[in-house]
Amino acid sequence: MSAVWLSISVATCATLLALPPALAVATLLEHGRGRWRGALYVLVLLPLVLPPVVTGWLLLLTFSPNGWLGASLAGLGLPVAFHWLGAVLAAAVVGFPLLVMLLSSALRSIDPRLRAVAASLGASRWQVFRRVTLPLAWPGILSGASLCFARALGEFGATIVVAGHVPGETSTLPLQIMAAMERPGAEAEVSALAAASLLLGVVCVVAHRMLLGRHRARLELPA
Repeated sequence: MSAVWLSISVATCATLLALPPALAVATLLEHGRGRWRGALYVLVLLPLVLPPVVTGWLLLLTFSPNGWLGASLAGLGLPVAFHWLGAVLAAAVVGFPLLVMLLSSALRSIDPRLRAVAASLGASRWQVFRRVTLPLAWPGILSGASLCFARALGEFGATIVVAGHVPGETSTLPLQIMAAMERPGAEAEVSALAAASLLLGVVCVVAHRMLLGRHRARLELPA
């Protein structure tokens, strides 16, 4: 089933695209100072509270081939609207708030005294982050990434607006299920695609729980 592999590739790329900025934003929210943190938090959560169709419409306006940004990217061979990259971007944007919240939780669970000790020994902020924070937080980071991956697998509203339903290119599992439901006599295909979606979801949730348990064990936190 090409839709399954397409969804897996889109979800993987979306998670990898969202992970670095999500980690940076989570670090700023947890360790930054200033009133701007409140505004940043609101901005981060917007894709979570907006209807996915609105998020997709905003992405379509931003990356439309008729706009300067969309046209510039298309000129570089990176078209977004009604393209595979649009499906990746939509999934990354919609999953971004969830990823930031989970990464913030992973960073928050680390004892701040460990960073203070490292800083007192002369380590820079970057060295503290690389040698103390990341080694302790990486299971929690991967746990958050697994749920972001699962969210990307199920993305529908923003994807169909910004990427459309292009067979073989943007027809991810949710879009393919919807298309099959509209065809008479496609019940078997719908059942197979739904079963594949359910299986992938279960695998992601189990991976999330295992990684979260490992993160808590590393930090000796109660389950």
